[in-house]
Amino acid sequence: MAVRADIVIDNATIIDGTGSPGVPGGIAVAGDRISVVGDVSGVEARHRIDAGGHVVAPGFIDCHTHDDRMLLDEPGMTCKVTQGVTTVVAGNCGVSLAPFLPSDDWDMPVPMALLGEKKQYKFPSFRDYAKAFERAPAAINAAMLCGHNTLRAEAMQGDVKRPATEIEIARMQQKVRETMEAGAIGISSGLMYPAGFDAPTSEVAALAEAAGKYGGLYATHLRDEAEKLVQSIEEAAEIGRAGQVAVVLSHHKITGRNNWGGTKLSLERIEQLAEGQTIHFDVYPYVASATALMVERISVAEKVLIVASDKHPRTAGWYLHDIAEEWGMTQAEAAEELIPAQAIYFAMHEDDVRRVLAHPRAMVGSDGIPGTDAPHPRLWGTFPRVLGYYSRQEKLFPLETAVHKMTGHTASVFGFRDRGVLRPGAVADITVFDPETVLDRATFEKPTTPSDGIDHVIVGGEVVFEDGKQTAARPGRLVRRDAA
Repeated sequence: MAVRADIVIDNATIIDGTGSPGVPGGIAVAGDRISVVGDVSGVEARHRIDAGGHVVAPGFIDCHTHDDRMLLDEPGMTCKVTQGVTTVVAGNCGVSLAPFLPSDDWDMPVPMALLGEKKQYKFPSFRDYAKAFERAPAAINAAMLCGHNTLRAEAMQGDVKRPATEIEIARMQQKVRETMEAGAIGISSGLMYPAGFDAPTSEVAALAEAAGKYGGLYATHLRDEAEKLVQSIEEAAEIGRAGQVAVVLSHHKITGRNNWGGTKLSLERIEQLAEGQTIHFDVYPYVASATALMVERISVAEKVLIVASDKHPRTAGWYLHDIAEEWGMTQAEAAEELIPAQAIYFAMHEDDVRRVLAHPRAMVGSDGIPGTDAPHPRLWGTFPRVLGYYSRQEKLFPLETAVHKMTGHTASVFGFRDRGVLRPGAVADITVFDPETVLDRATFEKPTTPSDGIDHVIVGGEVVFEDGKQTAARPGRLVRRDAA
């Protein structure tokens, strides 16, 4: 009797997400699960995909995003689907769209505007956000973190330039508990930002402890990614120990010319800390970062590219030094005039990027910020850049290692059961790509250019991208953490 399936991918090279060498074979999908890995010649299916010798891999997991709003407003998630991404982790850097209802009586602190205007923060609880997602799913899956800055802004009514009181901390802890019960996977912080900078370590630890009781983890944009990088890592580790939670260091890097090379020390310290607690990190494959425009950050950058400005929208895509020259101002004065704004900071060295990316604990996360006309190209190009540029062209690591850093390793760190690997019984989140042509095409000049080499993307057993074209399928689900 013939074995039947819904989808069969044959004539492929299987890279299963574990880091093991690729092998020839195929994949069969029944419902939302993988049913066969290997010989699929005898499997009958209503939909058959000839991979043409290309790679079939687990769908990529973008473990560091700010996609909270885009998942609802642009559910096609084209910038991620065209990279082979099937799951995103949102709510990073201390900023989540929920739970938060801002007041007209106070301004949203930086960096809350990264996710939208006040009117777009309309979910008083994470449960409300989850219901909105489930009513109108996206093309891909999402796992959500609860942002410390978001919690602070509401609990402290915008008055964030101080430590929270015990009452305010208790209010935030209750929100964390409610959020975790509704399906969030942990909390995040952004201690470099004005919304979180004045929070003492103990305040964040209290929230980490609340998340830890539900098996959550702690992801953090460190307090300092320049001179005090190692001290900031120490603080993150202390919070992890106090809350008894796993720690993920967001977009690990070191900024500022005087600090270049400092990842040698930071990675060494992370390894030492990892002997006594669970600690990993994500990284994006670029020498430029992107976030809110802040005057105090200009000095660490070689140059600054404006992404968006509420007051001067025409400056999107301009360099700050050109704007300052045209306006007859210093760069600091021009930045003050542009704020509130978003910017790209060229402040890292390629050697540090490579060192971090090649480290065994490194996961790949885009840190892309949607919602502007001139985003950082990482929003559209991160994953094919790792595969095509760093693995194939630069030979920084084998292709199997590259895939592992964006699939199996990530799923293990985040506790995503049955994802990130190709094996019978696993969720059928699958990407097929051409290992010889896969490459990012998004640039700082043309940042929304889709990548080359992604052939097919399947999410939960449904095809969302086929032969280079997106389908209308929207099978995305909210993914919870299995903390066992």
